[in-house]
Amino acid sequence: MIYLDHNATTPVDPAVADKMYAFLKEYFGNPSSLYPIGRKVKELLNEARERVAEGLGAERGEIYFTGSGTEADNFAIFGIVNAFPERNELIISAIEHPAIIESAKYLENKNVKVTYLPVDSYGTVDLDSLRDALTVRTALVSVMHASNEIGTIQPIEKIAAIAHERGALVHTDAVQSFGKIDVDVRKLGVDLLTVSAHKIYGPKGVGALFVKKGTSIHPYLHGGHQERRMRAGTENTSGIVGFGEAVRVLKERGKKDRPRIEGLAEALKKGIEERIPRVHFNGHPTNRVKSTVNFAFPGLEAEAILLSLATKEIYVSTGSACSEESEEVSHVLTAIGLRPEIARSSIRMSLGRSNTEEDVATVLRVLPEIIDKLRKITAFNPVD
Repeated sequence: MIYLDHNATTPVDPAVADKMYAFLKEYFGNPSSLYPIGRKVKELLNEARERVAEGLGAERGEIYFTGSGTEADNFAIFGIVNAFPERNELIISAIEHPAIIESAKYLENKNVKVTYLPVDSYGTVDLDSLRDALTVRTALVSVMHASNEIGTIQPIEKIAAIAHERGALVHTDAVQSFGKIDVDVRKLGVDLLTVSAHKIYGPKGVGALFVKKGTSIHPYLHGGHQERRMRAGTENTSGIVGFGEAVRVLKERGKKDRPRIEGLAEALKKGIEERIPRVHFNGHPTNRVKSTVNFAFPGLEAEAILLSLATKEIYVSTGSACSEESEEVSHVLTAIGLRPEIARSSIRMSLGRSNTEEDVATVLRVLPEIIDKLRKITAFNPVD
């Protein structure tokens, strides 16, 4: 098996699995209990919180655990909008993850004005459009740090500086950047930031939201006192412990993994461009998460390419895993100016720790054969 869909999810690191297994065997206490077996679990949760905070350049008290990155995004959007009812305007980019876009659409039906910032052909947000959209009634600007589909990195530091000048708060979804490039909340200058465990070789079902100290935000779930009364409900203790361990492993080996993975991805990109005629690379050529490569093969359907690769046990995607079953054309690829027929021919390959030079060589041998065969079957006529 050659797995090239690490943006969708990553395999759990063995050290993470071992840590979670040992925890599940020994620590069953409720962290809200006052007696020792509960206190010990609480201690381990705080240790994990400290690790996540350290990984983001934050303080422990600024990290709130959630059930997913999607929940953390919702927490950020609704928590801020509800905290500032007099500021009924929200600004997001046109290429946000569905967790942000669907939240924004919901708020539009609740009389919140939403502005969708355009992007250029590389997927970079237009800063002049941001300046024009900001008003004294803007509560929040939410722009993802790196695109889950094309990898383009946004100028979050500049976005934060511009938004703060008008008194707006800033959130960034860093689910796809954390672990792949440096993510430091102080350097980025954001007020809120989302991360997720299963994108960094941790378990599914746990995410986190950074909320800068002093930021007013409404609770997301009501009930108990968990997460400092911001997110009620008994914590996913084993998942949180696994998240903390994934961050520890990331700190230990991340800087060594990154250049190797990026090198493999660059070799894959270069090989595709050299071996397959009439391909179109989607995304910024340099300012992107380099482990992600997205190509359009005009005249073909991405699903046919994906299924053909799957018969060879090579697994890629057509875009966001959260919208993979949708028949709609990718809103990201549409926003960067691709015609629908070009967008529908695009596949995403995202590399990770398990990938090798042999994987890349195999793909570069198999993919050209598949594209050539599919083009013959479809009486290929370039539309590029």
